Amino acid sequence: MLKIEHLRKVFPDGTEAIKDISVEIKKGEFVIIIGLSGSGKSTLLRCINRLIEPTSGRIRFNDIDITSAPRGQLKHIRQKIGMIFQQFNLIKRSSVLTNVLTGKLSEVSTLPSLLGIFPKKFKEEAMQNIERVGLKGREYSRADKLSGGQQQRVAIARTLMQNPELLLADEPVASLDPATSHSVMKYLKQINVEDGITVLCNLHFLSLAREYGTRIIALKDGILVFDGSPAEINDDRFREIYGKDAIEVEIR
Repeated sequence: MLKIEHLRKVFPDGTEAIKDISVEIKKGEFVIIIGLSGSGKSTLLRCINRLIEPTSGRIRFNDIDITSAPRGQLKHIRQKIGMIFQQFNLIKRSSVLTNVLTGKLSEVSTLPSLLGIFPKKFKEEAMQNIERVGLKGREYSRADKLSGGQQQRVAIARTLMQNPELLLADEPVASLDPATSHSVMKYLKQINVEDGITVLCNLHFLSLAREYGTRIIALKDGILVFDGSPAEINDDRFREIYGKDAIEVEIR
């Protein structure tokens, strides 16, 4: 489904965030990317959908070269690649329903979308996705009146409106407490299993990665240092990724 070949990203200040990474992701995998802050995790995800332009290398998604796609084609590619951010990126003064409907903006004309006018079938789909993430009854609540975990679930429902084949989640639970983190991860795992949506998720906590991932990729200083099953990461591997004095933190 996704093939990354010799990817590099060098920022204008000379920082080389990604150093010659090559990896293939199969359809239906739940891949979790771990590593210290600054290891290149977020840069890697943002290069996949070209929110950040790679310096060199190639990224292919369903046999389409994302890295060389013109802007018009890139718009269509992005419709099949959902993105969930750490900070939710919701319209805070708008309702849950309106926020979820924005996942269909690419399929609605500009003027109707500005007026908040969406076809009935889109509203029905939005209501279904809101129920699916456990927010039935909160459709008309303002987004900024929800808890952090609820806001992240709104973001998941919004992404589902794209009917994505690939979902990129950039530190989706970094600002959440342990119980809420598990709640959000369970919904991501549910759509991975039930819908067959491939998931790439950045996380800090190895305990969450082991529980929800089918595969773990680890980055260190922009280099791929591990690619395997969660069971393969023992204490030695853990310290290789996070440093010799690192202590694993369990999230319960």
